[in-house]
Amino acid sequence: MEITGHSVEQLLDPTGILEGNRYEFFLDLDVPEDDELFSEQGIQLRVLFSVIGEEKRIANYDFIEQVTNQILEFALDEDEEKMVVEYCAQHLV
Repeated sequence: MEITGHSVEQLLDPTGILEGNRYEFFLDLDVPEDDELFSEQGIQLRVLFSVIGEEKRIANYDFIEQVTNQILEFALDEDEEKMVVEYCAQHLV
């Protein structure tokens, strides 16, 4: 799995309940054909990213098939999760 692009938007909390900042990333992924996650429709990873002080982490994520917007029931492995956290931390708005 390789991240080939992204869009990002800072989510505002009008209530002030949430601590820190939240960002919504849509990561474009290049997934090899032999990977069970592969889809000819294309795959995106929607990431809710939390930043509280120096702590940067994934709050939630979903794999989404691009054409159908269907949520796919897959999980990131440890290395992929680390890669996504590093990528998002480098591309904050």
